[in-house]
Amino acid sequence: MSNINFNGEITLDDQLLLNDFIRGFKYGDGVFETVRIFNGSPIFFDGHFKRLMAGLKVLMFDIPEHFTQDFFLNQIELLLACNKITKGGKVRLAVFRSGSGSYKPETNMPLFIIEAHHFDNNEYVINEKGLTVDIFNDIQKHQSVLSSLKTSNSLEYVVASVYAEKNNLDDCLMVNSKGNIIESTNSNIFIVSNKVLYTPPISEGCVGGVTRMNLINLLIKNKVVVYESNLNAQHLLSADEILLTNTVKGISWVSSFKNKRYFNKIGKKLITDLNNEILSCQEDLKESLKLP
Repeated sequence: MSNINFNGEITLDDQLLLNDFIRGFKYGDGVFETVRIFNGSPIFFDGHFKRLMAGLKVLMFDIPEHFTQDFFLNQIELLLACNKITKGGKVRLAVFRSGSGSYKPETNMPLFIIEAHHFDNNEYVINEKGLTVDIFNDIQKHQSVLSSLKTSNSLEYVVASVYAEKNNLDDCLMVNSKGNIIESTNSNIFIVSNKVLYTPPISEGCVGGVTRMNLINLLIKNKVVVYESNLNAQHLLSADEILLTNTVKGISWVSSFKNKRYFNKIGKKLITDLNNEILSCQEDLKESLKLP
C-alpha cells in the first residue's frame, strides 16, 4: 500500500473505490501525464502542464480556475513528501471527467489522481542491454487533435505491447495511416545517421513528448543537427543508432531491428548531456529561490 493524492486529499491507494472514477474506467474519459522526479522534484513540469491543459481543452472539460501549474506542483510535492521520495522517482497525474452518464456525461468537471513511486536511480541511466524492436502494422494510428496527447484511451499501445511480448520483442514501433514509423508503444523515436538526428514531426501522429521536445532543444543548444522527418523501415536499416525517448527512462538505445545491429555511442553522450542539463536547471532554480 502507498499514499495517493485523490482530488487534493491524501489517502491510501487501497481505499480508492471504483465509483470514484467510474467514467475514466468505462470510457477512458481523461488525460494523464507521467512526470520524472530528480532530487525529489519534478523535471520539465512546464511541458507536462501545457500538454495536460491542452488535453482538457480538446476533451471539453470545464477547467477549474485553481487548476494552475503551481497548484499541481504543490499537490505533487505534498504526495512526494508523504511517500518520502527525496531522490529519484516518477509521478503519474491523471485527470478524468467526474460523475456518470453514458457517452453524454452528466458533468464536465474534472477529478484527479496523483500516484508517486520511488526509483533507485536519481538520474537517467542508459540501458545496458540494447532493445530488440520491430514494426507493428496491425493497428495504424491516425493523426488527429488527440494523437499528440496522453489520453486514458491507449488501446493501440496495449495491443502493440502484447504483440511485442508474444514475439519476444522489447518494444514495437507504431505506424500511421501512411505506413510511416512515428513512435514506439511508450516512446518517441530518433535515428542517428552520420551524427545527424532525425525524428518524426508531430504532424505525423506521434505523441508530443516532453522529453522529445527538451532533447531537441538541447541538441540545438549544443549545435547538433536535428531534423523532423518522416521515417520508414529503410531509414532505420541505414541508421547508425536508434534511440527511444520518454519521461521515465530518458533515452534508451535499440540494438536490433530486423537483421540490423546498432551502436549506442551518441545515445550514451546524449543521456549524459540531458542529465547535466536537468541538474544545471535545478541548481539555477535553487539559486534563484535562494534556497539553502
